[in-house]
Amino acid sequence: MTKYNMGCGFNHKNGWVNCDKVAACEPDLLMDIERLPWPIKDNEATEVMFIHCLEHVGGEPDLFIGIMKELYRVCEKDAIVRIHVPHPNSDGFLGDPTHVRVITPMVLSLFSKDNNRKWKEFGASNSPLALYHDVDFIIENTTLKLFPHYQRLWADKKINRDELDKRIKEHNNVVEEYQFLLRVKK
Repeated sequence: MTKYNMGCGFNHKNGWVNCDKVAACEPDLLMDIERLPWPIKDNEATEVMFIHCLEHVGGEPDLFIGIMKELYRVCEKDAIVRIHVPHPNSDGFLGDPTHVRVITPMVLSLFSKDNNRKWKEFGASNSPLALYHDVDFIIENTTLKLFPHYQRLWADKKINRDELDKRIKEHNNVVEEYQFLLRVKK
């Protein structure tokens, strides 16, 4: 029953194995997420979190897929994976040169076998990465953390869902971050 806080930086969590590649952060486990395989046993993790970490790794497609395969390998059945990343249309993402990977609901949905099978049935062109690489993650929840201005508009009912969706598609700095809750299906 081990929980991993990947790319922890200085944000250590009690009760978690705090992992980072930077020794100055004093992690419990000094490891580089991009160096595969990870020094973690198969099916060992009950929960893994990537809090503003996953967008910093896997700039090359094969490396990102390798990271997702490693994540699947180290997680036990029904493990929880929490991912918080800056929204790709936010200054938080665009303004950091170390951000190399956009993480969206669509990206993560490529790692679901159920999604892959549906797309295959419909003849869709989505990359069936879960079937190709024998991994399976279910997106149980996706939360949009709005910037304060839009959060107030939403809370005060001055903007409806259609208007909010339109602004998200057309403007930067509407959504600050995505928060995902995934479950590992084995």
